[in-house]
Amino acid sequence: MKKFLTMIAALMLSFAAQAQTMNVVVGNTIYQFPAAQVGDMNYSEGTTLTIMGKTFATTDIAQAYVDESEVTDNTVSVKYSDQTATVYVAGNVAQYVTPAISGAHVSIEQSTDVSDDNVGEITYSLSGSSADGEFYLTGSYKATVELNGLTLTNANPVYSGAAINIQNGKRIDISAKKDTENTLTDCTSGDQKACLVVKGHAEFKGKGTLNIYGNVKHGIKTGEYMTMKNCTLNVLKAVGDGIHANEYFLMESGTLAISGVGDDGIQAEVDGTTATGETTDHEDEDSGNIYIQGGTLTIATTAVGSKGIKADGTLKINEDSSTTTMTITNSGGVDTSDSSDLTSSACLKSETAITIAGGTLTLTNSGQGGRAINCGNDNGSGALTITGGTIEAKATGSNCGSSSGGGGRGGWGGSTSSNHKYAKAIKAEGALTITGGTVNASSTNHEGIESKSTIDISGGYVYAYAGDDAINAASHFTITGGFVMGNSSGNDGMDANGNFYIKGGTVFAVAASQPEVGIDANTEGGYKLYVTGGNVIAIGGLENGSSLSQTCYQASSYSKGTWYGLYNGSTLVAAFKVPSNSKMGSGLVVSTAGTTTLKSGVSISGGTSIWSGFGNVDGTVSGGNSVNLSSYSGGNGGGGFGPGGGFGPGGRW
Repeated sequence: MKKFLTMIAALMLSFAAQAQTMNVVVGNTIYQFPAAQVGDMNYSEGTTLTIMGKTFATTDIAQAYVDESEVTDNTVSVKYSDQTATVYVAGNVAQYVTPAISGAHVSIEQSTDVSDDNVGEITYSLSGSSADGEFYLTGSYKATVELNGLTLTNANPVYSGAAINIQNGKRIDISAKKDTENTLTDCTSGDQKACLVVKGHAEFKGKGTLNIYGNVKHGIKTGEYMTMKNCTLNVLKAVGDGIHANEYFLMESGTLAISGVGDDGIQAEVDGTTATGETTDHEDEDSGNIYIQGGTLTIATTAVGSKGIKADGTLKINEDSSTTTMTITNSGGVDTSDSSDLTSSACLKSETAITIAGGTLTLTNSGQGGRAINCGNDNGSGALTITGGTIEAKATGSNCGSSSGGGGRGGWGGSTSSNHKYAKAIKAEGALTITGGTVNASSTNHEGIESKSTIDISGGYVYAYAGDDAINAASHFTITGGFVMGNSSGNDGMDANGNFYIKGGTVFAVAASQPEVGIDANTEGGYKLYVTGGNVIAIGGLENGSSLSQTCYQASSYSKGTWYGLYNGSTLVAAFKVPSNSKMGSGLVVSTAGTTTLKSGVSISGGTSIWSGFGNVDGTVSGGNSVNLSSYSGGNGGGGFGPGGGFGPGGRW
């Protein structure tokens, strides 16, 4: 005891004289008290020492010394080194944190007394490396966790099995510091929910890199919402989802890469029993929504039924002025574990609605029965709205199961059985609306673009290629603007199971051979195709019984692979190239709002390429030969023009 008193007296003299920092060592924790802040120190009855509100039992103090180290207020630093960790606690927060250290497993209890009225937010700075450690934090007030060059693997689940586990229901900043690379790996056993767990809402930020390896379940799991800004986040392995967030997920900027996962790339789900929907400034929001406002995303999923991005609520992409670059691949195919209710994989999936307002999206699904975009559920919700951006959506997989229920001339399109899933590039259970942007959709074995409700296109550039209907609406289909092409190698170019209205825009439809037609309406159900405006190009003709208030014309033949110029009088409407599909309707119908003329074999230079290279606008079109056109009265029912087709020898026109 006398020795301890002598040590304290000497330290206090040195401390006061040199205005330095007093370090009090308790186990592997070092409490650091700057001279300017200390004031009186209370040494009571030889058993305790109190400094800045922190009381130490003298028997716990292993060492005390003074040095010139700088102390940052409100900071707790954890430095990992192989099998050990050392915790440095700034003096002004010493009374509010209680570290417990076992090897490199660090647990810190943050006092419930922490608030705006005393010290405010505490920052926990983690650095160093350990192959058998973790960081576990409890508390009830917001905090920041800085990753400052950290490589941490939990090999022994002393506390939780996670590499970082924040059991604090408030806002937690996870900040990857600039120019640092940080790697987290959880234990290969245990009941942890993720490699990195945050009980509350997590905001990922900083200008460094964070790599995640999840060995038991998810890569990252948040009990409330998760946001991301600036940082680079790589989820390189997860048995479950790469990122699983309750309430909602929002990405403002940064770089996010997800691969090696056993389920979805990103999933957001409703935390409570009732969804709030989107709220003002996301205050108290519990929507299951996903907001992608900017940044670069690269996601690859391979599990059956998996989704690259899955929102239990609404998925919104680029609704502000930021730039999003998104590349998602999915090869998972159909989940057949429930044979009565198969589940398709998808690059993008929302249960309620999807809105795409900008960005560059490259979405490829090669799995059996997979979709690039899948919007909605069986209760009829699922509006898909595209107002901008560039979207490449491909479904290259085969179909899964067999159909039941007729689809009219389209066959599978009307099927209602649940024991099959068809590979479609874009599918919406609700209304599909396109007002801008560029959409290129292709499906080798089924529809390119399909809505189980209505389709309305008023702007943008839309191209769809498919082995079935290129573009299909289960109800009415309306085009009032934009440039729209449907190119089918096995069915109708464009098909409506209700009425089909062409009121404006430029429409290019290519059908397979008879009985398919370029533009089809459900005449069997008492509906019609109405052409009242716009520019129309239809290989395979128009549906029988069409109502044509705008004059249409027919050409007796066309040549595959040839460029044509369609003119309204002397004004070029569009240049188009006839595909070279193995099966194509033998008729060509064209129409413009004025005097329609057509030239074949034209040459094109400059301008804007559209329709995946089958069209051009604003370019210089020269040469070519005029095509003889004759009046067209409104439908061949898919018969076509030419030998065996109708308008030529052996025909029935």
